[in-house]
Amino acid sequence: MTGHPYQTILLERTDTGVAVVTLNRPAVLNAFNEAMRADFARLWTEVREDPGIHAVVLRAAGDRAFSTGLDVTERTGSSDSPWLDTADPWAETEDPGHQLSPKRNGVWKPVVAAVHGMCAGGAFYWITECDIVICSPEATFFDPHVTYGMVAALEPIALSYRMHFSETLRMALLGLYERMTAETARSAGLVTEIVDRDELHARALRLAEAIAAQPPAAVQGTVKAMWQSLDRTRAQALDTALMYTQIGNPIGADGLDRTAAKPAKWWTR
Repeated sequence: MTGHPYQTILLERTDTGVAVVTLNRPAVLNAFNEAMRADFARLWTEVREDPGIHAVVLRAAGDRAFSTGLDVTERTGSSDSPWLDTADPWAETEDPGHQLSPKRNGVWKPVVAAVHGMCAGGAFYWITECDIVICSPEATFFDPHVTYGMVAALEPIALSYRMHFSETLRMALLGLYERMTAETARSAGLVTEIVDRDELHARALRLAEAIAAQPPAAVQGTVKAMWQSLDRTRAQALDTALMYTQIGNPIGADGLDRTAAKPAKWWTR
């Protein structure tokens, strides 16, 4: 079933509780503009508030790129840009990727990202806040900011919570001089699986459907507890985790048939 139309993304709901979201600006390598920012602000609200959505797959249209980040052809050089103030460059202004990020928009339903082709710069607003990231063998990851004379800060700081700090800093400092391969991204902890390109979207959907089939209270409590632990000390995180289990476990297990809940066959990797 297809949801109400968006300008820059496609939304499809499956009968298995998964929302499949497709970045749909392939002519500009799925770079995000203000219209896409607005679409994602609406999308995350819809995902958050719809009880029929239990998990999300995030993917991209076209053959060349998942996304190359901010669409630099639109407004960034103009005086009315909402995130560029040349008269006062160090002022606190709006983060251009705030609307794109699921966790910053209070979405605790798990998001599985399927990355192909180039994934660069502002694309990490999505990737760093997805719960599972898989990619195809030809996928590459890079951050072009410093090459273009821009400070690389927002995206690499978020990345440093997902992969090794040394790899994050190398990516940020080398800019367009180097691209991280799928294999390196997996070893660095950014992606968890490399899947053949023609099977990538099906695999992402299969992962999301498996998650969506489990009790939502348990799944979403797990997502929220894990992500919020990143902002706390170990002791604080464990104390808060106990609260999540005390609240979420009775809800998630209520009426659950433990035998029927087990998969007929488990996966290995």
